[in-house]
Amino acid sequence: MGGMTTEPGLVPGAPLLLGCGILAREIEWLARQNGWPLECQFLSPSLHIHLGQLARELQAALERSREREIIVFYGMCHPMLERILAPYQARQVGGENCVEMLLGRERYLAELAGGAFFLMEDWAMGWDSAILATFGGLGLAREIFQSSHTCLLGLRTPCSADFRAAAEAAARSVGLPLRWLDCGLEHLENVLRQSIPEAAWR
Repeated sequence: MGGMTTEPGLVPGAPLLLGCGILAREIEWLARQNGWPLECQFLSPSLHIHLGQLARELQAALERSREREIIVFYGMCHPMLERILAPYQARQVGGENCVEMLLGRERYLAELAGGAFFLMEDWAMGWDSAILATFGGLGLAREIFQSSHTCLLGLRTPCSADFRAAAEAAARSVGLPLRWLDCGLEHLENVLRQSIPEAAWR
């Protein structure tokens, strides 16, 4: 995904929210609803399986906005993230990853303990290419998924499109059942509110 600016219009000196595009629609919707004057720029969710490229693209985006206040929407998605952010005026949102930020820590940990693999829309839509890039083929992927997980858990938000067909195909490909969880945005909103300067709140 490319850079995007939320509505209402950008105001001079507005903070830049820079991060993973997996929840781009949800973040932009919350920004519009709350009147947060943010500029939002999102990187491709597929970068999580290409850590070197993630580091390069994130650093390049940070460098372009070096003089601005930056809110970084990434959890512990790169082992060197703190070092990447250190030279910049960047504030990282709190949370282990985007799923925890969406579900809240309690529900996230409960589903994780039950063996769920969290499946969001972008991941489902790019499933085949992600499996190939990560495992090199379906055989190894099936073995690992079946030994590590009990199901794929499709996460739907009020901003999700209908990705049932892609999710069902992903579940079939690794031989696991598919469950669904409809998620509100209250936990994500709370995470963002804790990182967005109070001056930006309506």
